[in-house]
Amino acid sequence: MAGKTIAELGELAAERWGMFTTAQAAGAGVSRKTLSGLSTSGAILRVAQGVYRMAGAPEPEHEFIYAPWLALGGATLPPTAEGVPAVVVAGETAAIAHGIGDWFPGVVDVLTPTRRTTRLPDVRLRTRHLSPSDVVYLNGLPALTVERTIADLLEQWADRSLVVDALRQAAEQGKLLSPRHLAEHLAPIAAAHGAESGADLAAQLMQEAGLQAGAAAHG
Repeated sequence: MAGKTIAELGELAAERWGMFTTAQAAGAGVSRKTLSGLSTSGAILRVAQGVYRMAGAPEPEHEFIYAPWLALGGATLPPTAEGVPAVVVAGETAAIAHGIGDWFPGVVDVLTPTRRTTRLPDVRLRTRHLSPSDVVYLNGLPALTVERTIADLLEQWADRSLVVDALRQAAEQGKLLSPRHLAEHLAPIAAAHGAESGADLAAQLMQEAGLQAGAAAHG
């Protein structure tokens, strides 16, 4: 019986970084009591509130992001009517997931379509309406696109020099796919950052990063 249960949990964990939630386990007919017993025996490891990792699975590099994303229902909540995931990482968290910039793991920044609260430590929830084009999947994790991430960082008043570094790295890694979209996302905050338009702010950032618009693909 225990072997069958572990096999069922392993199938769940195989979908997301070797991890699963109590809600997913319940859907597979595995009770919290059973999970507690498996955790005590060392067959599974509790990594966050309501989130476990199979003992044989390696610890993912971004477990500090994956665990709260799962705990918030990222793998189980339905998307919006427009098809946007219910839990999307943003800001510095998205930049870390993209592998751009020099950011230290800290508070996990998350966007949801409706107002929510959480007791999870080191998690920041923000409400934001997104379109499907704002989101990209990084190893199964929904995150803001690079262009939207750069704009979001500036909107949150992240250190501009760090944002410029992230922009440079994104371009060097071929991850900055559309300067035009970057300008569009920067438009609402351009005036606050001393620019006449989104395109003007984008040009300033590209210049500070030592890039030209032609250094990245247009779109």
